[in-house]
Amino acid sequence: MLKSSGGIGAATLTSRVLGLVREQVYAAFMGTSAVYGAFIYAYMVPNLFRRLLGEGALTAAFIPIFKAKEKTDGTEAMWRAANAVLSGLIVVASGIVLVAVAVIGSLLLLSSWEPNTRLMLQLMAMMFPYMALACVGAVFIGMLNARGHFFIPALGAAILNIVMIASVWLLAPLMGPHLDTRIFALAIGVLAAGVAQALFQVPTLRAEGFRYRWVSPWRDPTVRDVVTKMIPSIIGVAAFQINVMLTQGLAFGENSRIVGQFAYAVRLMELPQGVFGLSLATFLLPTLSGLALEKNFAQFRATLRQAAGHIIFINLLASVLLFTLAAPIIRLLFERGEFHANSTEQVSYALVCLVPGLVSFSLVNIFARAFYALGDLITPMKVSVFCLAINLLFAAIFLFAYHLGPGALGLANTLSAACNLFLLVFALRKKLRNLEMKETVEQLPFLAAAGLAAALVAWRGRLLWQHHFGHDSLLPRLGEVFLPMTAASAIYFALSWWMNIPSAREMIGLIAARVLPSQANRIR
Repeated sequence: MLKSSGGIGAATLTSRVLGLVREQVYAAFMGTSAVYGAFIYAYMVPNLFRRLLGEGALTAAFIPIFKAKEKTDGTEAMWRAANAVLSGLIVVASGIVLVAVAVIGSLLLLSSWEPNTRLMLQLMAMMFPYMALACVGAVFIGMLNARGHFFIPALGAAILNIVMIASVWLLAPLMGPHLDTRIFALAIGVLAAGVAQALFQVPTLRAEGFRYRWVSPWRDPTVRDVVTKMIPSIIGVAAFQINVMLTQGLAFGENSRIVGQFAYAVRLMELPQGVFGLSLATFLLPTLSGLALEKNFAQFRATLRQAAGHIIFINLLASVLLFTLAAPIIRLLFERGEFHANSTEQVSYALVCLVPGLVSFSLVNIFARAFYALGDLITPMKVSVFCLAINLLFAAIFLFAYHLGPGALGLANTLSAACNLFLLVFALRKKLRNLEMKETVEQLPFLAAAGLAAALVAWRGRLLWQHHFGHDSLLPRLGEVFLPMTAASAIYFALSWWMNIPSAREMIGLIAARVLPSQANRIR
């Protein structure tokens, strides 16, 4: 599991690092301005439909069917089923794009809007075709994952980030002197990135034997089966995306800068979540689906338990580091150009409110995959809808009653993620009768102690560095982040290894096997 997800994690790390570079480029270009807020909010709407029809609901329903098709009917029937699903997706996604662009165009023609809102609608209309491109790319990635390819599909997101960075550096200067016109270069970059990400998957798919052929989806039994299984997941994903739009819409109405400030915090939290949480979740869906088909529930529980243990171990450390070093990390990464000291203060505040939910966010992805592998898309949907209502309620209270600004969205997300995790674990325990998580639960106090020790080391190291060296230039800023981070991580791993935490032993052993093969067994 660690080796497979490690390959995905390496590709995801490349993508996330490039994503951070992209955000650094955006920060220097736009800071936390209202224009950046308009761009982020405009990008959310095509993302909603992408997750509805692409990487969320469709792949969760399609991958188990795709794997079962190969086992029961053979490779030829499997590829035919894939073509039928792709044909249906292309038709539906294209229709949604045409309708959406027409509706947004009518709104722009028929009404007078406040400048930031008009800019947001113009950007949304321009970026909407990205939805169809990303949906096709997501299905390609799902097919490759089901065939045992994880590294190349995960690397596709890196291509997306490279194209979007290039749009700022190469295209934006050609769009005029003002930010509200230059921003359209980023919209063009989003469309080009969607094309590049989808095409990047094609050579590996062709090597596997896939050739796209139009297959009428209207009466195809596989398409019917996928759509039937998608419906509960669509409701859950739709609830999530609509919730994001509503909460961000509340923030956009309160202060359009909040949307951009929160977006930078989310990007930083996505680095550990994507590198390890989503990498393991990507590995788990086809793996658990295969175990469920074989009715090997002992191994199903063991794999799930091991994945949960790894997630808690590594993302607890990431939470501690992001919480204690929030301002230094943001200052190092973003504070230049249009991103000023006040922006650092606001984004670090949002991050401190958001990262306590990092472990919960990652575990929700893991346990949701367990339900999908068992063919149950309804339970995660019900839990998701309930928790998203809680999230919206918390966001409204924190924004308008307590006026917490960007921290309101972070706190709301943290609380609703904890609720989501609790309900999913409760429901899965009833479904499988016993999750066999006793060993993982017993390790939590020891991990909490190691995390607290790491937090104290990171916090004290940061204060000492600031007192002696400050953070006025690049070298002091690097030291302010990396020395406390290194010391805290060393303490955390050493204490976890000493307390015999299995995840620590396995990870250190795996690293030793790569770096010091002759000493690996002794270290374990």
